[in-house]
Amino acid sequence: MDQSYSTFFTVDQSPEEVFAAINNVRGWWSEEIEGTTDELGEFKYHYQDIHRCTIQITDLVPGNKVVWHVTDNYFNFVKDKNEWTDTDLVFEIAKKDGKTEVRFTHLGLVPTYECYAVCTDSWGIYINGSLRDLIAKGKGQPNQSEQIANKHGIKNS
Repeated sequence: MDQSYSTFFTVDQSPEEVFAAINNVRGWWSEEIEGTTDELGEFKYHYQDIHRCTIQITDLVPGNKVVWHVTDNYFNFVKDKNEWTDTDLVFEIAKKDGKTEVRFTHLGLVPTYECYAVCTDSWGIYINGSLRDLIAKGKGQPNQSEQIANKHGIKNS
């Protein structure tokens, strides 16, 4: 059984609106993004010296699916700095009972990872909170990394 982290929520907005919001990464995850996030290709994320990663957007199916592949990753707070490297972040969009379901799965983010508690907490905040708000209310809450780091006792090196 795959133990990869997964979560989902439903909204009233259309699959096309959901797709556009997911691709507006600066609107829900972080404004510290270098590169384009709404076309196939690469973008980079960083938060202080705590976390940085390079993400390859490998699949964009309008109104249906977005897939990111982590090609490079660095954490300063775990022994294996590369824990996310070669994992995939999958956003699946589906119409269900007149609403739109958004399912997020971080394939490869499993309970044996040292970052699992921090990472799943972070994704919960960013996906179920910020992304959902961006879709439903038109405004997300990106850049919550400081609060998350403080909550988990993670320091900038």
